[in-house]
Parts: sequence; structure tokens; C-alpha cells
Amino acid sequence: MNEIMNQTVAIVGGGPGGLTLARLLQQKGIAVQVYERDASEKVRVQGATLDLHVASGLRALEAAGLMDAFRMSYRPGADKLRIADKQGNLLFDEPMNDDDGALFRPEIDRGPLRDLLLASLQPGTVIWDRQLTALQRKAEGGWELTFQNGQTVMADVLIGADGARSVVRPLVTAVQPFYSGVTMVEGSVYQSAVTVPLLHQRLDGGKLFVLGDEKTLILSSKGDGSLVFYTGGKLAEDWWRGIDFGNKGEVLSWFRQAFQGWDDSWSALVEQATMPFVPRPQYCMPPDQHWEAQPDITLLGDAAHLMPPYAGEGVNMAMLDALELSLCLMGDHATTRQAIAVYEQEMRSRAGETARLTMDQTEILHSPGGLAHMLAMFDGLTE
Repeated sequence: MNEIMNQTVAIVGGGPGGLTLARLLQQKGIAVQVYERDASEKVRVQGATLDLHVASGLRALEAAGLMDAFRMSYRPGADKLRIADKQGNLLFDEPMNDDDGALFRPEIDRGPLRDLLLASLQPGTVIWDRQLTALQRKAEGGWELTFQNGQTVMADVLIGADGARSVVRPLVTAVQPFYSGVTMVEGSVYQSAVTVPLLHQRLDGGKLFVLGDEKTLILSSKGDGSLVFYTGGKLAEDWWRGIDFGNKGEVLSWFRQAFQGWDDSWSALVEQATMPFVPRPQYCMPPDQHWEAQPDITLLGDAAHLMPPYAGEGVNMAMLDALELSLCLMGDHATTRQAIAVYEQEMRSRAGETARLTMDQTEILHSPGGLAHMLAMFDGLTE
């Protein structure tokens, strides 16, 4: 019998990676609890629509027995990809799904993805409103987790699925991320068909990438009629501290200056956005990071291998991490430590390769040839 069968597992973080792991472990009868800092499942999930890949995100859902639920929740047609120049001229307009091949990357909003994962778990698996503040390995074994509300719990095995600012990660490794050189600013526009009709039309229910002057502007439609957008540009790491992102006038002034020479219509995104905007400096873990495996703690997703989003791999890597960790924990290993060691070696190797690709992509998309590069890349995929 696997050692993990007699252990309790605490997953810190209720994102797609953490919830996928909880589902996969519960399928095997393992006692698991997820601790999530959001106040409740009613909190609106922020961020752009996600495209899941056959070899990673969809593979994990298949193993979790959730493909039927996924087919009822994803957004057919949201895979439409458009590329435009800074004046709004449309240069590429193609659906990216081929239904059964390597390009099949169906889109699903983050909220529905979370909902279908939550619905697959045993009642009470996710404990909400649990902001982790402290961790301590006990002399007699196991971990004590302390939360902001003062409550404490114990677990035999601890999984850090708590994202870029992971509280768990420092107990696994001292390796720090480095600044990629690019900062994004995120904003959301509700009822985009009414508030920004021209841009809503350009987006056409999918994703729109706009490139020029070593900058990017990415728009993504959502199933609730809103859109989310991200600016991207080469900026100093602490640049964002000079702007009040709760002040629309300040943000609009910055946007018009930073995107000077771009079509005036793009300013409507900032003018009609809800408040506040969110600055997101982009960081990346070193591709060659390494640490020694421990017997009762590990990481997945951004907590393990944070990187910028410009290769579109984030959620897919987190869900694949969950699948591979579950297989290792339930595999032919004498101890949980051995299972964790095998998982971490493969995870770091895979993530390192993706990090190198992502940093190359981040650099070239924010270079003078970024638009030509992206057009060539997708023309090649759709030929």
C-alpha cells in the first residue's frame, strides 16, 4: 500500500491546479483538504479566458473524469484568434481549433472551470476564507497551518498551489524569481458590446492581440459579456509605484502617453474600465532551478515555476503538475519522499524548457519585429 493512503493532505490554494489535484487524490480515496483565501466560492474569478491543451489541461480533466462536464462548460467559438496593428487594421483572423488534433485548444472562462472542479469534490473539501500566515513542521511529524483568523489545522503532507506569492515555497527552496523586463496592466470592461462597441466588434468573441512599438495589447472576451485587457511593455521593475491605479485619470494619462501614435479608439478600454486597474510586473523562475526533495511538502503551478503568460502555458502546466503529482503519489514508490522526488525532477525539467520558450517569446513580442513574428507563427500553424 502507498504510504500516502494513510496520510492527510493539505493543499494551499484553490486554483485550477490545486482543485484538479484534490479531485485526482479523492478518486483514489486519499484524505485531502483545500484551503483557499477567497472569502467564498461566490467571489468573481478575475482574468482572461483559458485555452486548455490536449497534452496537459485536457489530459488532466480526462483523468479526473470531467470531460463531459467540460464539454458542457467551455465556449465554442471563443478560440477565434485575431491579430491587429496599432491602428486597428485586422491582419489575422482564424479559429484555432481543429476539433481533434494538436491545435485543439478549447476556451473556458476561469469561473466555469473552477465551478466544474468544485462540483466534482466531496462536500466540505474546500475551506474558504483561509489566508495562510504561518507554517510549522512539528517534531512528531506533520505540518501545522495557521490562518489569518487564528485557526490552526494539521496535515501530514503539504502541497503549495498558492501561486506567485506562495507562502509555502520558501519552505521548499530559497530560489527567487527574476524580473522579466515586462510589466502588464490589467483592466476589465463590463457589457463591452454597449460600452466599447467598436472594440467589441474587433474582438468578435475571441482573443485579439495588438502589437506595435515594442508593446502589446491583448483583449479577451468572456462569457458574461465583459472583456479583460492587458497592456504589455518594457518598463522598470518598480515603475508602477508612480501611478495611482485607483485613479482613472492617472491611468488614462499614462496610457495615452505610453501608447502615443496608436489609434485613439484603444483609449476607450481605459475610459470604460471598472476600477481599479492592476499592475502586473512579470517574473520568471530560473529555468535551471533545483532543490532537494522533502518527505512531506512540494509545489505545483506558479508556486513552483512562475513565468510570464506569453506562451499560454500557465493553467495547463498547473493542471499537468496535478496529474503527474497524483500519479507519482499513487505509483510504485516506497515512500512519499521518493514519489515527490520523481515528480519534482520531471516537473522542473518540463517547466525549465517552457520557461526558456516563454522568455524568448516575451522578448520577441516586445521587440520591433513582434508583430511580424506573431503573424508568421500563426500563419505557420494554420497552413
